[in-house]
Amino acid sequence: MAQDFSFSVVLEPQEDGGFTVLVPALPEVVTEGDTEEEAIANAEEAIRAVLAYRRDRGLAIPSDAQPEIRLVTVAA
Repeated sequence: MAQDFSFSVVLEPQEDGGFTVLVPALPEVVTEGDTEEEAIANAEEAIRAVLAYRRDRGLAIPSDAQPEIRLVTVAA
């Protein structure tokens, strides 16, 4: 029976449109989409693939990592 997993994702808007998606708990997941919906769907597909890869090789499936975002201001 399939097990449900939930992972936090980071949607990063791109200058030319669309989004890049990162999954902090699964650093091997980096994907993108032209819309937020497409980006999330692509992330779900990539997460499934990574979980299957890890399961097939006996690798641990990590717990969700709750990202914390901070603003850093520097003079350059």
